[in-house]
Amino acid sequence: MGFVERNGTQFIVDGKPFYFNGWNSYWMMDHSVDESKKHRIRQILQTGARMGLTVCRTWAFNDGDYNALQISPGRFDERVFRALDHVIAEARRYGVRLVLCLVNNLHAYGGKTQYVKWAWEEGVGLSSSNDSFFYDPSIRRYFKNYVKTVLTRRNTLTGVEYRDDPTIFAWELINEPRCITDKSGDTLQDWIEEMSTFVKSIDRNHLLTVGLEGFYGPKSPKRLTVNPEFWAADIGTDFIRNSKISTVDFASVHIYPDHWTHNPDFEYKLKFVTKWMLSHIEDGDKELKKPIMFTEFGLSTENIDFTPSQRERFYKVILDIIYKSAVRNKSGAGSLVWQFLVEGMEEFNDDFGIVPYDNPSTDKLFTEQSCKLARIQGALPTQMDYLKKLCRQR
Repeated sequence: MGFVERNGTQFIVDGKPFYFNGWNSYWMMDHSVDESKKHRIRQILQTGARMGLTVCRTWAFNDGDYNALQISPGRFDERVFRALDHVIAEARRYGVRLVLCLVNNLHAYGGKTQYVKWAWEEGVGLSSSNDSFFYDPSIRRYFKNYVKTVLTRRNTLTGVEYRDDPTIFAWELINEPRCITDKSGDTLQDWIEEMSTFVKSIDRNHLLTVGLEGFYGPKSPKRLTVNPEFWAADIGTDFIRNSKISTVDFASVHIYPDHWTHNPDFEYKLKFVTKWMLSHIEDGDKELKKPIMFTEFGLSTENIDFTPSQRERFYKVILDIIYKSAVRNKSGAGSLVWQFLVEGMEEFNDDFGIVPYDNPSTDKLFTEQSCKLARIQGALPTQMDYLKKLCRQR
């Protein structure tokens, strides 16, 4: 397994363009800690590999919470680190590459709120605002120490430092950053520049992305009409500006029309998705000259008119746009559905979760996408055994 590299707007593996089909299972490290749940990691990775999926995004953080990896600034639980070791080793075993996210903008698993709380408790915090995560010097030091500890971790199962392990596709700085106290975007921009440079000073092997949702900000006035609603320009992020930073290798985008718009009409949502994706792919090709990864997408089961067939139409629109991008060698490099689960995980099932083998038509849809992409670019060595069987049947 070689490192994923970048050549202009494309990802490259072993000298060939790499377009991918994948998923999110954010919970893997947390479940790997618990012996009674540890089998779920192998289960979900086997499931993904069986469907020809090659990339999974998951959390490489849990700050000050139950099963915390980072108990307090600079204090780590070796038991939880070994759980992350296990996740990475199992992913390698099944030929799945991991996008590892380093902190959450949201409260779940600690996130930036926990960092601010630590600084406040230690009497060094500048503000109790969650957004001080981005500008408080003490908190920046906390986070840098965390990043360095993770990147230089030597896996107890493989003996390989994380920064030297090609199982890791990329590092993601933060899940869905927003800094609403500075609508200009300058605070977040400065943070991204500093943290991306810091990551690259430690690890030159891996690609890096920010973790953006994809909203356009005040520095991109011509793109503001693409945003789902007016509020999206006022949350301190700016897709093009943030992604242009030289130490950011590719751009990330999320797709959640249910959460972002007040229009309940399903056909409207499909039109929004198409416009949203094509706009960002065009940005990747012309403005950024970098790959675009759609790192989360989902349709809520809590919609009043929700049906499984609607969700599959929604998925198919997204997968088809990625396929067309691959056919044309465009920057739309792949998509990661939110989220896949295994049986017995009801408490982790938000309104987007799916157990693939309990949803045969969804399983088939994603498997067919894997086969279609493999026909364009050839199967990866790690996919060969699975895809020979899968794609012959289709």
